Amino acid sequence: MSENIWGYQPTSGYTAGTTLAGFKVEATDGSIGKVDKHSDEVGSAYLVVDTGPWIFGKHVLLPAGTVIRVDTAAETIYVGRTKAQIKDAPEFDKEKHTGDPGYLEQIGGYYGSHRS
Repeated sequence: MSENIWGYQPTSGYTAGTTLAGFKVEATDGSIGKVDKHSDEVGSAYLVVDTGPWIFGKHVLLPAGTVIRVDTAAETIYVGRTKAQIKDAPEFDKEKHTGDPGYLEQIGGYYGSHRS
């Protein structure tokens, strides 16, 4: 069975249509920033996370399949990757993330092979 890296896990508690912008994002070993924007489009759902000063203002693209749990009351999203795995991910490219299948394949491949 292969993980759908671009879809929210049924156990995550995410409900389609929920606005996640501004939610805190927690890796398995600590905070990584806040959601700048997100998509819940079937087959290409993702979070764009502003890491702030943690990685010098870098933005990262996290496929929805990395989300373990969404806590709407605490406005926090928990992802199943370490801070180092996220820091070492391919750089977010705002020009490519919505229309370049090769870019999405690269990101999906990275997170698919780097599980906690």
